[in-house]
Amino acid sequence: MKILMGIPVSGGVALAQFFIYTEDIPLDIPRFRIQEETVQAEWSRFCSAVETARVELEDARNDSLKENREILDAHLLMLEDPVFHKQVRSRLETELLNIECVVSDVSREITQKLITSPVEYFRERAVDIADVARRILHILLSLKKASLADLAEDVVVIARDILPSDMLAMNKERVKGIALDAGSKTSHTAILAKAFGIPAVMGLSRVTREALNRQKAEKAGENSELVFVNGETGEVVFDLNEKIAIYKTFVRNFRNYRQTMELMANLPAETLDGCRITLNANIEIPYEAEQALSYGAEGIGLYRSEFLFLTSGQPAEEEAQFSAYCTVINAMKGKPVTIRTVDIGGDKIFPNMGGAVEKNPLLGARAIRFSLAFPEIFKTQLRAILRAGVFGDVRIMFPMVSCAVELERALSFLEEAKHQCRKKGHPFAENIPVGCMIEIPAAAEIADILAEKAAFFSIGTNDLIQYSLAVDRNNELVNYLAQPFHPGVLRFIKKTIDAAHCAGIKAAMCGELAGDASATALLLGMGLDEFSMTASSIPRIKKIIRTVSMKDCRILAERVRQCKSAQEVKNVLEEHKA
Repeated sequence: MKILMGIPVSGGVALAQFFIYTEDIPLDIPRFRIQEETVQAEWSRFCSAVETARVELEDARNDSLKENREILDAHLLMLEDPVFHKQVRSRLETELLNIECVVSDVSREITQKLITSPVEYFRERAVDIADVARRILHILLSLKKASLADLAEDVVVIARDILPSDMLAMNKERVKGIALDAGSKTSHTAILAKAFGIPAVMGLSRVTREALNRQKAEKAGENSELVFVNGETGEVVFDLNEKIAIYKTFVRNFRNYRQTMELMANLPAETLDGCRITLNANIEIPYEAEQALSYGAEGIGLYRSEFLFLTSGQPAEEEAQFSAYCTVINAMKGKPVTIRTVDIGGDKIFPNMGGAVEKNPLLGARAIRFSLAFPEIFKTQLRAILRAGVFGDVRIMFPMVSCAVELERALSFLEEAKHQCRKKGHPFAENIPVGCMIEIPAAAEIADILAEKAAFFSIGTNDLIQYSLAVDRNNELVNYLAQPFHPGVLRFIKKTIDAAHCAGIKAAMCGELAGDASATALLLGMGLDEFSMTASSIPRIKKIIRTVSMKDCRILAERVRQCKSAQEVKNVLEEHKA
């Protein structure tokens, strides 16, 4: 077998013949010089193409599901970006080249600059800019755009990348899986794959080349082959040969497992000795709220609001935020929704804000620090959340709090936002609960102090591990050191939980560890009140909770407390599982 490993971005498994999508192959762009007197005519052609593209996008937006409109809105903003237009006009006048060539050159330079950026946000936006530019070029060249809408059989789509507009148009009934050379979990293509429930693996580097080689061999006389995509683990497997039957059984068993897990949705997360535990979902964009309910979420424990800011690259307007928050609140039908204020900075850089590039962005002006540095942006978000709070059970959560002063300043801005709502005559939630995330070691150490002002805690284990162990999880040389079961990390978690309980507030966890089945019994024994995770993980964690007792979990936690290394903790957990 030939196994390629990539980034799992949309769960599930698929087994089907592969279909190589080559729409992203560079267009054959004509290149010739023009006369000065024809510059205006070429510019008019560009403006006309932009207008046609705008109409196409607006038509697609009107025909699209609400959850996909935000991506098309971003494309509309990019299409009409004055900086892009200015660059095209300037290049047209100085180089005197045909408009197709100018648009191609300008867009390529922009995307190349973004692709080589160390910031993941910029890299992912390169795909959207390429999508918009390609749309304009198709119009200028009078080309018919290839489509995935006409697929006649079930396939796994293999490509270097798939533009978001192509994802929206494709035949979703026929596309059983997706495998791409490029992309990551935060790309619009990944978000759409999750929205459509299509198993997807990205960042494979050479899957297109592998498929093209096999396609050539097939034309030379070999039979067409099936490819297996595992959106849970990131595997893409060719050359199944005599193991095809095994993989077909695996796919069938996985679907049966999914159905069994779905039956857990309506059962309570309750231990054998009657202790009820709250299981919430983490979401990034509004459409995920309904998915969360289908998996049995009892609320939204973490609504990451960055999508509202990063999609357009502009400060999100109050009404747009208000609408997005209300969409989630209404979908949750009275269940609690915890909205984290924007966690911009670090690996999610907010463009157009000026200032110097930070040498160590993960230690810089990110999360609550960013919000406190830009109070008008912060108060706009707080007003939107306060107003949305009228329509349901809403909580606010501040990220990356490191000291009591930051929490107090954030709370003072919240009071200012309330005053502004009163002044404008906007109804709002007066007594909205406000908590903070514990994701910095110093915050865990002073959790008792923070608990005097916070209505709840939520432990962000991803950053807590990173900052506790001084490990960059994205650095292949050291990411093996990012051990969630390191005794130091576990002590910070326990200290936070105990401080919360001493103050009479709840301790939740919204980091990846909350959805790690091997950690569930341990976290129960440590006293964690609420778990918040990717919605699809909820049934699995619920099943574990329903098979253990709190008494046994506390004994397990005491055993783990005496361990001296991460490996020793893992051994104890494995022994308990057995």
